[in-house]
Parts: sequence; C-alpha cells; structure tokens
Amino acid sequence: VQLVESGGGLVQPGGSLRLSCAASGFTFSSSAMNWARQAPGQGLEWVSGIYGDGRTSYADSMKGRSTISRDNLKNTVYLQMNSLKPEDTAIYYCMTKGRRGQGTQVTVSS
Repeated sequence: VQLVESGGGLVQPGGSLRLSCAASGFTFSSSAMNWARQAPGQGLEWVSGIYGDGRTSYADSMKGRSTISRDNLKNTVYLQMNSLKPEDTAIYYCMTKGRRGQGTQVTVSS
C-alpha cells in the first residue's frame, strides 16, 4: 500500500483547498478510503470517508464544508474543502487498510 497526499498549503480563512491522494499497491476501486487530520498537539481525527461504491460520510466538523470524491481510473481520492477556518489547520492524511501516507500540511491563517 502506497498513499501520496498533495494539495496542502497556506490559505486564508474562508478559502478553499483540494487535497489529492494517489494510491497504489492494492485494489483501489473496491477499497474504502479515508481522510484524517492531526492538529498540533492533538490526536488523529477522522474527517471523511468514501466507500468503493461511492457512499460518503463526514465528521460533523467538516460536514457541509467538504466533499470527498474518488477517481477509480486514476486511483486517486480527493477532499475538496471550502470555508476553511483556522481550526482546520492540521496535517491531513489519506488512510486505508490501516495505513496512511506522509500527509500534507494545511494551514489556515490570515
């Protein structure tokens, strides 16, 4: 299992980012994929998930502000985040089958 996240960066409050996770080493199309995040000094927090059949779920903290999606031809899962807040600042990880990538840093600050 290999997961490579990208798309993080510095964004102002109210801004948007789209995170990507390129996956390899397993049957992506049938695998549930998740996004989680870890803020400084905090534990890992689940953010969103998508099943192989496209069903999605979201943590309350991101519901209405984010959209998870997948492209099974590209073996990639995305997380579109809108109306970002300073408290969304964290390292965001793509996770599946008990594994996670190296993460991508999201910083929300003016």
